[in-house]
Amino acid sequence: MENIFPTYQQYPMEIVAGHDWHLTDDSGKTYLDFTSGIGVCSFGYSNSLIKQQVTDQLGKIWHTSNLYPSALQDEVAKQLCPQGMLAFFCNSGTESNEAAFKLARKYTGKSKVLAFNNGFHGRTFGSMSLTGNPSIQAGFAPMVPGITFADYNDSHAIDQITDEFAAVILEVIQGEGGVNSGNADWLHAVSEKCHQEGVLLIIDEVQTGIGRTGTKFAYEQFDMDPDIITSAKALGNGLPIGAMLGKQKLASAFGPGTHGTTFGGNKLALSAAKAVLTQLTPEFLTQVQQKSQVVFKAIQKRVEPLPVVASISGKGLMIGIHLSDDVQVATVIAKLQAAGMLTLPANHNTLRLLPPLVMSETDLLAGIAKIAQVLENMSATVKEQV
Repeated sequence: MENIFPTYQQYPMEIVAGHDWHLTDDSGKTYLDFTSGIGVCSFGYSNSLIKQQVTDQLGKIWHTSNLYPSALQDEVAKQLCPQGMLAFFCNSGTESNEAAFKLARKYTGKSKVLAFNNGFHGRTFGSMSLTGNPSIQAGFAPMVPGITFADYNDSHAIDQITDEFAAVILEVIQGEGGVNSGNADWLHAVSEKCHQEGVLLIIDEVQTGIGRTGTKFAYEQFDMDPDIITSAKALGNGLPIGAMLGKQKLASAFGPGTHGTTFGGNKLALSAAKAVLTQLTPEFLTQVQQKSQVVFKAIQKRVEPLPVVASISGKGLMIGIHLSDDVQVATVIAKLQAAGMLTLPANHNTLRLLPPLVMSETDLLAGIAKIAQVLENMSATVKEQV
């Protein structure tokens, strides 16, 4: 890569083709994909409805300005939004979080926001300022002022929520931060305290949403009442789209001229989102939940007892295998790639699994078996070195 800024530490192969939940590189090697393009291609790489609707739209028109109404935007918003919410379409997760940040400040007239350590909300200045990872912020100071951080799942964080804040932003499961699952009682307490204090609750569902955890949005599995939801990643199954959803009462702060986007609400991306949401049925989500139970049972039996595994976390088909200090996640990923399987890292030496939601139970279990074999071999090596 001679003409590209080196902003990513890249793996030594280019992905050139995909089908269902398999990917092929430029040498012809095929991999079982447990990444979904970092939680994006939940319906895999050859979904017929997505391909059909995008192709049909391409034959009509692929871009119009937001100066004109779009029936497709309104239709997708109706499919996506919980009752009583409105949508703003953009291009990515970081843009949806930027929109949420702006809306919270504009509506409340307050500037302070509470975020959480190990959280991740994006890399533009507003969303990066909300991200509780010093390494991501390094070299870009000063951050946007007014951001306070608390520890995730810590009861003391509840006491920090006062009426001085415009908003609290959190992920129900922190993805990049290490697949850290929120405690149900704590999540409920955060939601309750926000509403008691008149503080807007922003739930970042960029990675956890669109069925990843077994429900349309992860917060639905907990007793929470968000004022704003952010979404992206799997919403377009690979076409760039994000969305900020907010309660109708917030519309007074987001009138003409307050926010905008050139490409957000693009008709090609929306046609993909429409196909995704059409297929995200209760029956489909039930299948995701059933697959999750099978996968976690296999992990608990074959992976969790291994000496190099510290713990397991996650929900649905969003899974974290937390490794001991005896092995490095980058080494595990390389060995799995050699064995024909793609996986992801997350903070704190975590192997992150985000397989396409459409993957068969047979291949899900085959992937877990590969992980178990690699970690068994590494456990034996570690034992020999002791």
